[in-house]
Amino acid sequence: MQDLFNQLDDFLTLGIKSKLAQSLKCQESEIKILQTMLDDYLSGVQECSINALILKIFSPQNKKDVLSYLIHFQKLFELGYITENSFVPLDNTQAGLLELLYLDISLSVSFLRLIEGRDDKTELAEITPYDDPLEYLKDQFSRVSLIQKLSVEKPNTPSKTSSILKLAEEKIAARLKITKTPIALERLISENQLNAKEEIIFFALLKEEYSGGNENLRDMNSLIELISKDEYDKIKNRALLDEHSTLLEKKLLDYDELLNPFGGFSRTFYIREEILQKILYPKQKNTQNKISLQNLIKEQDIFELIDPKISLDQVVIPESTHQIFKTILHQSTPEVAKLLKLWGIKDKKGIDAKIILYGSPGTGKSMSALALAKSLKKQVLSLDCSKVLSMYIGESEKNVRKIFDDYKEISKQLKNPPLLLLDEADQFLSLRGSSGNGVDKMHNQMQNIFLEQIEKFEGILIATTNLLENIDMAFSRRFNYKIEFKRPNLEQRIRIWEQNLPKNACFKDEAKKSCQPQHLIKKLAEFPLSGAQITMVIKNTAYLVALKTKPIFEYEDFLIQIQKEIKNQFDGQKNLGFGI
Repeated sequence: MQDLFNQLDDFLTLGIKSKLAQSLKCQESEIKILQTMLDDYLSGVQECSINALILKIFSPQNKKDVLSYLIHFQKLFELGYITENSFVPLDNTQAGLLELLYLDISLSVSFLRLIEGRDDKTELAEITPYDDPLEYLKDQFSRVSLIQKLSVEKPNTPSKTSSILKLAEEKIAARLKITKTPIALERLISENQLNAKEEIIFFALLKEEYSGGNENLRDMNSLIELISKDEYDKIKNRALLDEHSTLLEKKLLDYDELLNPFGGFSRTFYIREEILQKILYPKQKNTQNKISLQNLIKEQDIFELIDPKISLDQVVIPESTHQIFKTILHQSTPEVAKLLKLWGIKDKKGIDAKIILYGSPGTGKSMSALALAKSLKKQVLSLDCSKVLSMYIGESEKNVRKIFDDYKEISKQLKNPPLLLLDEADQFLSLRGSSGNGVDKMHNQMQNIFLEQIEKFEGILIATTNLLENIDMAFSRRFNYKIEFKRPNLEQRIRIWEQNLPKNACFKDEAKKSCQPQHLIKKLAEFPLSGAQITMVIKNTAYLVALKTKPIFEYEDFLIQIQKEIKNQFDGQKNLGFGI
């Protein structure tokens, strides 16, 4: 204690000539600032504005003199001897000296420890190996917290946070160096060759998992903010979270896409379940099959599992139809979900929607259903409704219940329940019979069960049908959204031809002269084909052209296939849909 009194008296009395001043690497003006602040601190005054200190210590004669002293406070910030006490942090923009003038400041913990003869750096000498992986996680989470704090501070404003962060990182490295027991998380980072920024993203999301989602670190912009110094850096770092990034390609992370209030999509990221298991239980061997949708449907033959390949933005449908789908997607935004809960409309998170898509074959109903699933990052359980119908009385009713019971059971075991697609559901949805014979009675019983199941359904259900006029009104009332699909207009047909016409091929027009594909497209799009018919015409034409001695696509080749398609009208085949 006597040593502390002597140290204080020496510094307060001798200033620049004191023993402590010699180790502080400060100019005389900076020592005077620290002297005054320490004297005030011992008198009970813990903080003061920079402007007030300048007036008290230096008695400047004019405004110019006041400003000239700000550089000394900036230096003390850089050295970590003083800290800012403002309630609201400064904006993350370019900082200048003038912005320091009215800041409230106080002596930092580091400086007070120096007065007592202690130094933050001496803590590194007391390092111990990691005996428990949780100790390692604790240090990494503290590091992420410091990075978070640093990300909201001004780039050019002196801050102690960066020096504390550096010490924390040195401490982690030193402890790892003497740790003999392998840490699973370190091995995971090493095996996947994550760079420093990818490592920070990973630990930030892991911290989010442990905090129960209270840190708000899942959003793409929040993650990019952590690892970026400026706006240019933010743009460049977005590549670390795109589809071809290491974190996603090596299946360490996955993401959900949500429709934001401005009409675009925002991504929220999370660590994949199997990676979390490796981190939490590194010694436990996974002898059981991973719970996946693929495994869950292996033992039944009702559903077909589909992984959607294209999103809604790639499907050629009218803008009005796009808007309906966007309205459905909006249910997943926090703002909308909050209002729906407030109004008592919906208590649970996620999207609840029962949708019926109707229209001529080949107009994009099934493809749109899959595209909606893709935009929601959901897999699809597709059901060919003809499989449910049975020649045995009572079997169809049993199969109807099985559809929904199986779906419910599967959904309970998955973090992200699939979308249920009832393709070509005309048999389910058609008008009920009134003849009173056995067949009608069985059909009506099946439909009653189907109505009951739709009423209780939770999640996203899409049914497609060709003829809306044949649908029983009782079913119509059960669907939130009824969306019509018409045959494509000229503009839409042009887009479909453009997307599907063979690439890297040669073309000739009606006069058998070489031409650009755009010239052919305008002529071919005049024929009122559906999207499915266009793709069929292109495929059939390609098969024939490939057999030619000179494989050149001519207008006449397409015309022959178009005429066959129109004549035969293969509308009875399964809806193929179309996309761009």
